[in-house]
Amino acid sequence: MPEQPPYLRIADELRRRIAEREWTPGDRLPSRAQIGQECGVGENVVRRAQELLISQGVLEGRAGSGTYVAEPRQRVRMVRSAAREQPDGSPFRADMKALGKRSGWESRTDAKVPAPAEIAARLGIAEGDLCVRTAYEFLADGRPVQLSTSWEPYDLTAGTLIVLPEGGPHAGAGVVNRMAAIGVTISHAVEQPEPRQATGEEASLLGIQKAALVTHIRRTYYSDHGRPVETADIIVPAALCEIVYEVPINR
Repeated sequence: MPEQPPYLRIADELRRRIAEREWTPGDRLPSRAQIGQECGVGENVVRRAQELLISQGVLEGRAGSGTYVAEPRQRVRMVRSAAREQPDGSPFRADMKALGKRSGWESRTDAKVPAPAEIAARLGIAEGDLCVRTAYEFLADGRPVQLSTSWEPYDLTAGTLIVLPEGGPHAGAGVVNRMAAIGVTISHAVEQPEPRQATGEEASLLGIQKAALVTHIRRTYYSDHGRPVETADIIVPAALCEIVYEVPINR
């Protein structure tokens, strides 16, 4: 079995000290030099260990001040399930209502945006074909908990009342309900979750540390004829949310 990298060993040691309440939430950690001397490693090893724990929400860095034990925050539970699709509104709003939280979102839509290669592949269209792109910032009790960038083929919704996802009579109804309004039945969605570190822009929007751990979900909705009708990149911060998948069992 390969030996554990030094920075992971130091991260485990820091976790142990926090769990044993040697340091409690809000406490400032000793300097990297002091921790390194105590543990027999260099400051760069300690830095990597602290960066890992910051990305996991265990520690927080404060510019010009040092590294502190993070205050525990209640994580928002987000359920990914077919049952999320509500006939009368947004799945996100239904999720937050179940948790007793106020929900809302801010959005910005750009029409006729050329599809990048990856988005085109996911939507089954040619690179450069026009799409409607909408960027979302989802809020729970007024705090950002999720980001999403949605892409829909422009030729599918052009000239209809749903061409702007957040405009018109079906604003905020969710993809499934909006598509139903123009006679498109969505049969299923495919989601591909992947953990990674937040970009600087994502961290700023979500109010988390740069390079903190997030789950990047690539979601695509398909019609009952097999056509991809919408795809989205959903960014969920691990420190703020937990993702739960419900899988129906048919007997």
